Amino acid sequence: MKHEIVRIELTPLYVPFKEAVRKAMGEGEGTLGMAIPAEEAWLGGDFVIAKLICNDGIEGVAESFVWLPESGVSPLQIVDAIKGGLANYVLGESPFNIEKINWRMDNNIARSENAKGLLDMACYDLMGKITGLPACCFMGGRNVDEIPLAALIPLGDPMLMKGLVRSYFKRGFRTFRLKLGKSIQDDVEICEKIRRALGDKIRLRVDYNQAYTPAMAVRAIKAIEPFGIDYAEQPVRKDDYMGMAYVQKRVDTPLMSHEGYSSLRDFITLVEMGAVGVLGINSERPGGVTNARKALDYAISKGLTVVLHNQPLGIASAMHVHFHAGQYYAIDHATELFGQEMMEDDLIVNPIDYSGGTAKVPEGPGWGVELDENALQKYATAQTVILKK
Repeated sequence: MKHEIVRIELTPLYVPFKEAVRKAMGEGEGTLGMAIPAEEAWLGGDFVIAKLICNDGIEGVAESFVWLPESGVSPLQIVDAIKGGLANYVLGESPFNIEKINWRMDNNIARSENAKGLLDMACYDLMGKITGLPACCFMGGRNVDEIPLAALIPLGDPMLMKGLVRSYFKRGFRTFRLKLGKSIQDDVEICEKIRRALGDKIRLRVDYNQAYTPAMAVRAIKAIEPFGIDYAEQPVRKDDYMGMAYVQKRVDTPLMSHEGYSSLRDFITLVEMGAVGVLGINSERPGGVTNARKALDYAISKGLTVVLHNQPLGIASAMHVHFHAGQYYAIDHATELFGQEMMEDDLIVNPIDYSGGTAKVPEGPGWGVELDENALQKYATAQTVILKK
C-alpha cells in the first residue's frame, strides 16, 4: 500500500511554567533568569502541535516551541504559513519522500523554518510508525539506550546558582549551562564559586543571551576562560554576525549562536565568517530533522562540535533524544532538555525516563511517546486547524 499524507491537524497552545519556576524566574535577573533584553515576563511556553495523518489512518506528530524574542514568529503565524502554502507540498506525498518535501517547501516559500521544520519532524514519526521502527533508525540508528543531559542554571545570586548546581549534581547531572551577562565581575564570581565547589567533576558552558558588545564580550570570555568553559553562547546581539566573528577570533573558547540563526544557510554563513565553533541544534533550528542532519554533517566536516538544547514538551523532547541516539558518535556535548523541569505538563501519556542525569530512548515505533489528547485540549489557545488533500 502506498502511504500518502491526506490530513494535517494544527493546534496552537500555551503551557505555563511550574509555579516554582515562575517564582525563580521572577526573582532572577530581569525577571527572566537571563540577560536577554526582553521586556515581557516569561511565564510559560507557546507551542504548535502538528499531526500528519496517512490514508491508512497512521498518525505522525511533531511540536514547535516558539518564543517571540528568539523565534520572531507566533504559533498562529506558524499555523498560517502551513495553511497558506506549505501544506500544498505535504498533502498527497509519502512521508518517506522527505527530501522532496523539503525541496518543494524551500523552492516555493522563503524562510518559515519553524513551520517547515514542524512538518518535517512529523514525517519522521510517521516513518517510524509505518515501519514499526524507532525514529532514530532514520537518523543513524539506535546506537545507545540513553543519552547524557545538561542542566540549565538561571542567572541570579551566585550562591543560589551554586546551590542549584549542587542540587542537580546530586541527581546525576555532570554538565551545566550557566546564564551569565549581568557584569564581567559577576560572571567571574559565578564561575569561580561553581568550579571551586565541584572542581573537574563537572563541565561548564555559559550563555550570555546577547548581553555584551563585541569588545566587552572578548573581555568577559577571557575573564572566565581559566575556569574551563566548553563554549560560550550568543555573547553579542543576535544579528551582529561581524561582532560574533570579531569575538571568536580573539578568544580561545568556541562560540555558539542561538538567537542569531534560524536556517541552515544562516549557520553556514556564521561558520564561513569564522564566527562560531559549536553548532547548536534543536527542533526549531535550523528547521526540522532533515536540516539538522545536514547542519551536523557540515559542522563535523568543518571541525566544529555539536550540542542539542531546548526546553520543549514531551514530543520534541523525544525527537531530541532520538536524534542524539542516532548521531551519538558525532555529538560531543550533553543534551540539554529542560522542558520537563520547567513546564507544568509535557503533553505525553507516559513520561520519558530522565533518571540519573540521563534521558532514556523511548521504546516503540516513531518517537515512542503518545500525545495526551486531553492535555492538548486543555492547553489549546485556538481551535485545531484541519487541512485535507
